Amino acid sequence: MNSTGSNTKAERPRIPRTIWALGFVSLFMDLSSELVHSLLPVFLVTTLGASPLAVGVIEGIAESTAMLVKIFSGAISDFMGRRKGLLLLGYGLAAVTKPLFPLAQTVEVVFTARLLDRIGKGIRGAPRDALIADVSPPQIRGACFGLRQSMDTLGAVLGPALAIVLMLWLADIQLVLWFAVIPAAVAVALIVTDVKEPTHRPSAHAFQSPIHWRVLHDFSSGYWWVVTVGGVFTLARFSEAFLVLRAQQTGLSITWTPLVMVVMALFYTLSAYPVGWLSDRVRRTGLLCVGMGLLILADLVLAQSSSIITMMLGIALWGLHMGFSQGILASLVADKAPEALKGTAFGIFNLVSGVCMLVASILAGWLWQSVGSGSTFFAGALLAATALLLLLYKQQSVQTKSKTGDCE
Repeated sequence: MNSTGSNTKAERPRIPRTIWALGFVSLFMDLSSELVHSLLPVFLVTTLGASPLAVGVIEGIAESTAMLVKIFSGAISDFMGRRKGLLLLGYGLAAVTKPLFPLAQTVEVVFTARLLDRIGKGIRGAPRDALIADVSPPQIRGACFGLRQSMDTLGAVLGPALAIVLMLWLADIQLVLWFAVIPAAVAVALIVTDVKEPTHRPSAHAFQSPIHWRVLHDFSSGYWWVVTVGGVFTLARFSEAFLVLRAQQTGLSITWTPLVMVVMALFYTLSAYPVGWLSDRVRRTGLLCVGMGLLILADLVLAQSSSIITMMLGIALWGLHMGFSQGILASLVADKAPEALKGTAFGIFNLVSGVCMLVASILAGWLWQSVGSGSTFFAGALLAATALLLLLYKQQSVQTKSKTGDCE
């Protein structure tokens, strides 16, 4: 009995201190970013006069740029054998852009600030995920990614909640946006003081272009399947800015529109770590299937919602789908990536996801403006169903090979 207990304890080590530090960094930066993001779509449309298509273009370019930059930052971190410097650069750039939002008087200034903010996210994203992969014991990798994601989304709960409180107090969007500067500065300080490189750093190697054919051949077919499914899934996941606009359309006042991000992030936070923990014990792809199913349900509810209650139900389902998918996809990339190229692996994954995010958000804005808001969500449900069918096909293929003895 005691021997078995000791073995179990040895097999399930504790989450490293660096993972907790990265979690708090994510919490404070996401608090800052989501305080801004929860008010920005309404600010763009009602104050600056932007159209839904313009919102889609701004969000699509901003978010896809973040993902595209990750491919280079990931490869550079592999080349250097270090991650912390790029984390500091990325989070630092995001922090210095925060004052631009309350100072903005035109759509162009908001676009510039959003773009620079997301470039910062792109610089830090792949090295951060690679650092988590570096320091995470394989037995609890899903839990490590899930914990970081949960703390990130806790910040996404607190940010919009703070926005509501400040709007009730100040009733001035631009004044409220100034408060985003403080938690961003705290996040940068935490990187300097608490994030540590692993003592067993990955070996630095000669730098190669992350899109060179020779590099691509180093990745397995399993990795490319994750990239493909993740890309199709991202086509169904347009910017959350459209959730905020949908809430306003349903009848939620400007002061209370950040509640959308609170509800979404709350359900994301509550599910991300338990799902990550569970993914270390059951097949990850099965949980990803659940996440895709939840997105389909969320889109269908949001497409047909005519009241604030049903709209919030759709938002809650959207948050759950994030908890069942984002950490799982990151864990699958880490599982399938070559040991010396984890940063590049996350970069390539995000390159594909970035292109898909750009297409998704522009398509969502165009459908909203040309056909109606419901069509945006129906299209998302159709694309999510396509990703689910691809994943189910892959699972069926693996099971068939297993029965015939051809599986690895």
